[in-house]
Amino acid sequence: MDRAFQRTKILNNHLLQSSPSSPIQSPPLSSNACLNYSPPELSEFFAFDVEEMRRIIDWHHMELRDHLFGMISRSKLFNPRVRGGKVFVSPDFNQPMEQQREITSKRIDYLFERGVFKGWLTEEGEEVELRKFASFEALAIFDHSLGIMLAVHFFLWGGAVQVFGTKQHHEKWLKDTETNVVKGCFAMTELGHGSNVRGVETVATYDSNTGEFVINTPCESAQKFWIGGATNHATHAIVLSQLNINGTNQGVHAFIVQIRDANGKVCPNIRTADNGRKIGLNGVDNGRIWFDNVRVPRENLLNSVADVSPDGKYLSSIKDPDQRFAAFLAPLTIGRVSIATSAVYLSKVGLTIAIRYALTRRAFSLKPNEPEVLLLDYPSHQRRLLPLLAKTYAMSFASKYLKMLYVKRTPQSYKTIHVFSSSFKATFTWNNLHILQECREACGGQGLSSENHVGQMKAEYDVQSTFEGDNNILMQQVSKALLAEYVAAKKRKKAFKGLGLEHMNEPSPVIPSQLTSTTLHSSQFQMDALCLRERDLLNRLAVEVSRHQAKGLSKEHAFNMSYQLAEDLSRAFTDRAIFQTFAEAEATLAAGPLKDVVGMLRSLYGLICLEDAAFLRYGYLSVDNGALVRREITKTCGEIRPHALALVSSFGIPDAFLSPIAFDWIDAHAWGSVQH
Repeated sequence: MDRAFQRTKILNNHLLQSSPSSPIQSPPLSSNACLNYSPPELSEFFAFDVEEMRRIIDWHHMELRDHLFGMISRSKLFNPRVRGGKVFVSPDFNQPMEQQREITSKRIDYLFERGVFKGWLTEEGEEVELRKFASFEALAIFDHSLGIMLAVHFFLWGGAVQVFGTKQHHEKWLKDTETNVVKGCFAMTELGHGSNVRGVETVATYDSNTGEFVINTPCESAQKFWIGGATNHATHAIVLSQLNINGTNQGVHAFIVQIRDANGKVCPNIRTADNGRKIGLNGVDNGRIWFDNVRVPRENLLNSVADVSPDGKYLSSIKDPDQRFAAFLAPLTIGRVSIATSAVYLSKVGLTIAIRYALTRRAFSLKPNEPEVLLLDYPSHQRRLLPLLAKTYAMSFASKYLKMLYVKRTPQSYKTIHVFSSSFKATFTWNNLHILQECREACGGQGLSSENHVGQMKAEYDVQSTFEGDNNILMQQVSKALLAEYVAAKKRKKAFKGLGLEHMNEPSPVIPSQLTSTTLHSSQFQMDALCLRERDLLNRLAVEVSRHQAKGLSKEHAFNMSYQLAEDLSRAFTDRAIFQTFAEAEATLAAGPLKDVVGMLRSLYGLICLEDAAFLRYGYLSVDNGALVRREITKTCGEIRPHALALVSSFGIPDAFLSPIAFDWIDAHAWGSVQH
C-alpha cells in the first residue's frame, strides 16, 4: 500500500504542474523545475526474496534483534527525532561528555529492567551464547558506547570471572553481575603496556601472615589506563598483575578488587582519574586507576589456572609459564569475536545509507536537456561502493563461521579460535573503517552531518583497530601461528591439519598464463589462486626466517626482520579463509535467483582479492591478467547494480537506525523542518 501511495503522489504532482487557465499548456508529465524525491522502491526491482537473504546472512535470533530494535525505537530514552516524516533514533553526539556518559548508563539500566540480559552469565549452552552475540550486534548498531559498556561488563569482567574463576567465584559474582548489582570493569592495560600484557607492572604480593594479596602500582607507567567504567560506574575490577610469592615472580594473574562502595565512593587506597574526551566513544567513562597497597583476600585470586595455598605455596597444573600466560588471555577471545561480528553490522548500516542515497541523488547530465544521472548509475560510483557490498556479504558468512567456532569451542580448539578471531577482528575492523570512509565520501557534504551517521560512525568505531589487540600485532600473531604449523609439519614429516591449511597437502595450483573472463569468475579458480598465494608466501616466510636464523639471529628477531612477508601472509590467510566460507555458503543454496545473486557477490569478492598487489608483486598474475581482473570487476559491478537496493534491504536494518539521507532528504531539509 505504501508503494502504491507513493506512485499516486508522484503522478499527482506531475499532473498538477499545469494550470487549466494557463494559455500555454505544459506537457502533462514534464519535470518540475525543482527536484522531487522519488523512493528507490518505485524504480528498483527485487529479483530474489529479501527475507530469505536476511535469514542466510543473519541466520540466528532475528526475532530477538527485531525485538531490541523495536524496544529502542519506542523509548524516548534513545533520542527519537522526526525528519522528513520519519522517526530516527541515535545518540546526541553534541552533548557534553558527562551527559553522554550519564545517558549511556540510563539506557543500560533501562535494558536491565526489561530483562534483556537474563541468563547471560548464569545459563550455559550454544543458544545463550548466540543470543548474547545477536543482542550485542543489535545494540551496537544504535551506539558504540552502549555496546562497549556492555561488553566490558559482561564479556571482559563477567567472562574473566567465568573463565579464570572457579565455583566459589561463580556463585558469588555471576548472579550479581547479571542483575547489575555489581558493575565490573577489566583493568589490564597500563600506561606503559598495552598489547604486551606480559609486561604489565602492577604487582600483587602475597602476605601469608594475613592470607591477603597486596596490590600496588609501583610507578606511574603501571597505572591502569583506558579502563572502561573506571571513572564513574564500575564497582569492581578484574586486575591483571604480576604475582609475587616469596620474592619470586610467577607471572601475570587475575584478581578481583572492589574499587567503589555501594554509594559510588572510591574505596580507600585507590585513586581514579578520567582519561578525558576522545575522538569518539564519549559515552564510555574510560579512566585510570592507581592501587596504593590495596589488600584483598586470598579468595579474590581467580584460580582456575593457578592458586596460592594459605601458607604461600604456588600451585598450578600448568607447569609451562608460556601456556599458563596464554590461558590468562582467554577472556579476550570473546572480546575479539564480538568486535569482529559487530563491525560487520556497522558496515551494513553505512552501506545501506550510502547506497539508498546514491539511488535517489542525481548529478550532471550526459547530454543537454537530459535528466541528471543517478549517482549509482555512474560506473565510478558503482566501483566505489559495490565491491564493499560484496566484501560485507563475505564478512557476514565468515562471521557465522567465527561465531560457531567459538560457541562450539573445546580446549583443543583454543589455538584455532585465537588465530581466526585475531585474523577476522583485524580484517573486519579495518574493512569497516574503510567502508565507512568511502560511504562518507560517497554521500558528499551530507556525509559530514552527524545526523547522517556515516562520518560520525567512523569516529566512534575508529578505536576498533587498536583495542582488544592492536590489529597489526594480531595479524603478526596469525603469521607466527602459520609459521609454527609449517615448521612442525615439516619436522614431523606429516600432513598439514588445521587452520584450513589442508590445501598445502595437495599439488600446487597453477594459474594459466592467459586467463579468460569465464575462468576468472570460477569459484574453483578463485580458491586455487588464493591457496597458491597463501602456500607460496608461507614457504617464502619459512625460508627467509631460516636464512636470518642461520646468520645467528634469534627466532623472534628473524621473524621481525621478515615482517613484510608476514604481513602479506596474514592477509593471504584471511582472504582465503573468508572466501572459503563464502563459497561454501553459495554451494549450499538451491538453484534460483538467490543463488545467482550470491554467486555474483562471491565472484566480485574473489576478484577484489585477486586485485591485491601481492598477485603482481610475487608474479602469480601477469600484468595483462591483472588488467583483465580490473576490467572484470567493473563489469561485475554493473551486473550487481540492479540488485543494489535489494541487497542492502536484506541487511534488515530498520529505517529508524539509518538516517534522513537514506529516505526523503529533500523533505528532511525543508524549511518546515527547521526549528525556530
